Amino acid sequence: MPWRTLLPMGRDMLKNSELSLADVDAVAVAAGPGSFTGVRIGAATIKGLAFESDKPCIGVSTLEALAYHLKELSGREDAILCPVMNARRGQVYNALFRTTGGVMTRLRDDRALAISALEEELAAFDLPIYLSGDGYDITKQNMNKVKIADTPELLRYQNAYSVDMVALEAYRNGDRTTDAALSPSYLRLPQAERERNERLARETAENK
Repeated sequence: MPWRTLLPMGRDMLKNSELSLADVDAVAVAAGPGSFTGVRIGAATIKGLAFESDKPCIGVSTLEALAYHLKELSGREDAILCPVMNARRGQVYNALFRTTGGVMTRLRDDRALAISALEEELAAFDLPIYLSGDGYDITKQNMNKVKIADTPELLRYQNAYSVDMVALEAYRNGDRTTDAALSPSYLRLPQAERERNERLARETAENK
């Protein structure tokens, strides 16, 4: 089971830092979008730790954490930060951010949309555009109207540092919640449920 590895890793990290859970002010998690199983496991683990220790928790948008890499890459230049996660079926999970003078501002909420629709949006910006996320290659390959700046491979993927930095800013701004209120963000129904709905819709149409 994943938590047989995840929780011992957390315990060892605290031990190596000469800390305990009691020394922690809050716990944070990348709360989605992403793999349904991965998001559920991460959120459930953090909810359990927050409940046990009576600590507040912070759910970080995976897309915002991905954009944080791009903020560091773009420095102080004005740019559009475009995290993209492969959602299959020609779609990506996406949000848009703009960085101005090193300050990152959200332009679009987290969403799932077609790569072609994203291309139309990006074409309206007269600024450098940076991509990150596991949808980097498929998105860049399908951008014919938009010039995409190169992102080094090491900065394309989410890591604990970027989640921590976004969570730290949220904590300082008073943006936190309880274990009971923390909710994962999936953006779309699970594949099994989507397929069931499609089958039911076909059967309804056939019976008319």
